[in-house]
Amino acid sequence: TARERKNYLDMQAADLFEAIETLENAIRRIDRETRALLGETFSAVNASLAELFPALFGGGHAELRLTGEEILDAGLQIMAQPPGKKNSTIHLLSGGEKALTALSLVFSLFRLNPAPFCLLDEVDAPLDDANTLRYCDLVKRMAERTQFLFISHNRLAMEMAEQLVGVTMQEQGCSRIVAVDIVEALKMRETA
Repeated sequence: TARERKNYLDMQAADLFEAIETLENAIRRIDRETRALLGETFSAVNASLAELFPALFGGGHAELRLTGEEILDAGLQIMAQPPGKKNSTIHLLSGGEKALTALSLVFSLFRLNPAPFCLLDEVDAPLDDANTLRYCDLVKRMAERTQFLFISHNRLAMEMAEQLVGVTMQEQGCSRIVAVDIVEALKMRETA
């Protein structure tokens, strides 16, 4: 009886060791594939960031850096160098520079995996006119693949829109929505 019990337990232990080996092999395979995919994605986003950052800033350089040795455990740090400034982390930039750097990263991700639409909520608020124009140019180029819905109080940003939807408050507590189709408005102006 003891021998039968030992044989049964040995078979159970062998099954457990086989299951452990199968799981460890699966984990190694998943880690290997994840490292490769993450490395490719990191390189693609970094290359796109290096292209879009100078487009938004009118020069300069930006890159993503891993903050650890192991890519699966590492964090990311954005190093940004606007034109005329020393290379620094994003924490040392002004509000407008942070906004443009964040936009260049978001647009880099959108280039890699375009979404059907993107909602931008007053991202142009800290920007001056020159930076707003570069932002508008990039949004126009990206709008070929993605529909942009943006909230803005900036005249330059509103000029690039195809449709405007505004909210007004004619009397206290009563909001009213006003919509304008820019293309139709321009046609009406030309016929008048």
